[in-house]
Amino acid sequence: MNDVRICVTMHGQFWDISGMNKPMKTAKSCIAILMTAFVCLLSACGTTTDPSEAYKGESAEQIFNNGEIALRGRSYGDAIKRFEALDVQYPFGRNTEIAQLHIIYAYYRNSDYVASEAAADRFIHIHPSSPHVDYAYFMRGIANYYQNMGVFERLFNVDYATRDLTQMKKSYNDFAELGQRFPQSIYVPAAHQYMIYLRNILANHQLEVAQFYYDRLAYMAAANRASAVVQHYQGAPAVPKALVMMAKSYRQLGMKQSQDEAIQVLQYNYPNSVYVKEAMQK
Repeated sequence: MNDVRICVTMHGQFWDISGMNKPMKTAKSCIAILMTAFVCLLSACGTTTDPSEAYKGESAEQIFNNGEIALRGRSYGDAIKRFEALDVQYPFGRNTEIAQLHIIYAYYRNSDYVASEAAADRFIHIHPSSPHVDYAYFMRGIANYYQNMGVFERLFNVDYATRDLTQMKKSYNDFAELGQRFPQSIYVPAAHQYMIYLRNILANHQLEVAQFYYDRLAYMAAANRASAVVQHYQGAPAVPKALVMMAKSYRQLGMKQSQDEAIQVLQYNYPNSVYVKEAMQK
């Protein structure tokens, strides 16, 4: 059986998050992409085949090999059909486990992130002891990340701090679970980079909520949200700003001891910074 680590090389590198939200150069390109996706959707609706009836003239080996050819050729829809047919018709075949992993990736590359997450979740439950289950955890995190990004979010820069980040929280937890369960996995370094990126987004989101409460004079709620940033997102750039928010909120509440403690933490960790000065302003 081919080793599933083929997913790293054959499927290509998809760990670089530095360019995730690069804007398109022209609106024309954006429209072309949307039109192509719409046409593909219409085509798919008319060509659905029951996996149990598909490729009846081919052996299990042929279905699998042709599926891998489709995958390498970036014909992800065809690859999905073939691997799902193999999964249904030969559930205990020697290549079926690899096919299930390919399904996760093919759905991801086909921009069907919900289906990719579901396929990864299914693999984790069916094969909890598989030597390749770490890949499923990793891809589940990837799929959850992209579910938070609509078409326009993927094409243009978007401030995620103001959005609902439910799927990003799930993604962060998926990557964290991967690191906890499989600390020696080859996917952990990439997952760690995603976690740093997601941590910063989630921290900024909490800070935005804290600012929302502060602007509406709900100072205790603002202090609590800011405190959550400090407690749960250590190392994020939003932490010193959250400490400032705590100091300001406690000042408005007349809670001098809590205010002084927030300022002391700022002075210890960010001495001579603008944040200390801001927190001490009346």
